[in-house]
Amino acid sequence: MELKRGISFRKIFTIIYIVSFLAYAAFSFVPADGTAYTIDGGLIIPSIGLTSGVTKLELHDHKLDTPDSIVGSYSQNTNKTFLIGHSSTIFKNLYQVKIGETITYNNTDYTITSMEIFKKSDIDMKDVLKAEEKDTLVIMTCAGEVMNETDATHRLIVTAVKD
Repeated sequence: MELKRGISFRKIFTIIYIVSFLAYAAFSFVPADGTAYTIDGGLIIPSIGLTSGVTKLELHDHKLDTPDSIVGSYSQNTNKTFLIGHSSTIFKNLYQVKIGETITYNNTDYTITSMEIFKKSDIDMKDVLKAEEKDTLVIMTCAGEVMNETDATHRLIVTAVKD
């Protein structure tokens, strides 16, 4: 008796299911906390093992709501993208990056040019969000002493410029 090798209906169904799931996952993400996010891009920082989807954020009462487990992006001016995330989750190792490292945002490489910690009250968001001549990323997360579950006394700000 000879066995013929081929693809069974079950294998075809499984492949279609996996491809459909991956296509869906590329456009939406629902983490364990149940919040649904639309993925509009990606951020990769190899030195700290970070690979994350990025969701666009909108201002609500002059505030941005930071996503719990992925990166949020906001842009209001030319050549400036502001990225935020929690230091307890997605950016827990951000403090380990070094000036000169390459990071990738939406398939474009950027070089880290500065890394600074500021007292929260000393940050002028108009300055952080202002337009730039070159395509620039500003990544911000909490730093310093924890004040409550979602805030701290300082902010770590990493700036990267398109290569």
